[in-house]
Amino acid sequence: MSDVVRFLLDGEIREIKNVTPTQSLLSYLRYEMHRTGSKEGCAEGDCGACTVVIGERTGEDISYKAVNACIIFLPTLHGKELLTVESLGGPDGALHPAQQALIDHHGSQCGFCTPGFVMSLYALYLTCDGTAPTLQQINDALAGNLCRCTGYGPIITAAQRMFDYPPPVDHPSPAARLARLKEIGRDREFALRQEGDGKIRHYFAPTTTAELAGRLLEFPAAVLLAGGTDVGLWVTKQHRELETVIYLGDVAALKQMSLRDGALHIGAAVTYAAAMQRIAGYYPDFGEILRRLGSVQIRNQGTLGGNIANGSPIGDSLPCLIALGAELRLRRGDKTRILPIEDYFIAYGEQDLKAGEFVEEIILPLPAAEQQFKAYKISKRFDQDISAVCLAVSFRRDGARVSSVRVACGGMAATPKRARACEAMLEGKPWRQDHVAQAMQALAQDFSPLSDMRASAAYRMQVAQNLLYKAFLETSAPDEGGRGDLRVLKSGGLSHG
Repeated sequence: MSDVVRFLLDGEIREIKNVTPTQSLLSYLRYEMHRTGSKEGCAEGDCGACTVVIGERTGEDISYKAVNACIIFLPTLHGKELLTVESLGGPDGALHPAQQALIDHHGSQCGFCTPGFVMSLYALYLTCDGTAPTLQQINDALAGNLCRCTGYGPIITAAQRMFDYPPPVDHPSPAARLARLKEIGRDREFALRQEGDGKIRHYFAPTTTAELAGRLLEFPAAVLLAGGTDVGLWVTKQHRELETVIYLGDVAALKQMSLRDGALHIGAAVTYAAAMQRIAGYYPDFGEILRRLGSVQIRNQGTLGGNIANGSPIGDSLPCLIALGAELRLRRGDKTRILPIEDYFIAYGEQDLKAGEFVEEIILPLPAAEQQFKAYKISKRFDQDISAVCLAVSFRRDGARVSSVRVACGGMAATPKRARACEAMLEGKPWRQDHVAQAMQALAQDFSPLSDMRASAAYRMQVAQNLLYKAFLETSAPDEGGRGDLRVLKSGGLSHG
């Protein structure tokens, strides 16, 4: 086993020995490298004050993304490039256009959050190929950075104007960076072992599914780490000790998507950012749900497989996947099995996953002829917030009647769950307002939601019923009762406001 983590910083290869597997990148930057530009605001990937940029080699190029340093474990940096706010100055000390634009357009007051904004703008700058970003691109890029004093107007102006400045001089050059990354590249598993405090800690980063399957059989109690957007909080907030961690982010096969047999096959380590556009091409509403799932930083790290594997009842992707009839390929050793995703969730915190088994891929059916799909998320804050209720509905039109009806909800039960009583009220019937009203009422047979800090039980039920009606309005013609008298829906629970 190795005891050295190697990564690229400011053109130089850095080596770190005796690394604690769950030490955060932010902790290392601030307390060991004394790079204090990156701040700790929330320690849970919510405020963006710790934003850094990570580069990964993709063939003969480097792909850069903004991420939250507070929930990234330091060993996952092995073989990659790191850029912090201290990295952006030119060889002559000139500021990067993102920095200069923030100064010139008064985008900073107390300055605590400013380095994070700079790095989000820097990542946006890298992806825009010299053209000014749209307002939507800017809003998306900045949704994960919180500011309490400046207000976002000057910061948005800086984002719009940063391309007015001369392009920066890359130092070192992209070619030099790529050459250095090749020096520390690898095609075999990376492993760390640390002893101390009477404990032995392991970190494994396999590169193939065979290596992953073998390690998980050897350490069936290991924590599988993908993006760290959930596991990272176990350490920063719950102060849990993780003795063995297996990192999925370097397994190439788990990061791929392909079309086969009428379905999109999505590797379990595909990030939300990578999956979002591909899925939106088939199911626009699903793509929008993913766009609202966290910030750019979270979507760059978090994975669709991780959202499934942790089994949260409020995982936003899960109602969509259930309504669309997705399946999971699970693997243990060299054996695999296919499981409908709704059967994976057994109870709160309990999934149909054997010791040593892992989610290998998600199988998402492509749209069928005449298929309709709608999905909605209700949360207190539009962007980067946890759902109170998420509802997805899929069905096919066969003339006046509907078939293959699947309705699924998150936030309404201990697991994400199909609404089978509701479905039964719709299956095979004309897509009419009176039938939808009956289906809305049937949701009360499917769910007994809880009251908590996000919403009351009564609110959740009313919202779920209203969302089903919204799906009807958006997929029906006027002669189907889509704009009829709402009084007929009183028994279905519709709020008339």
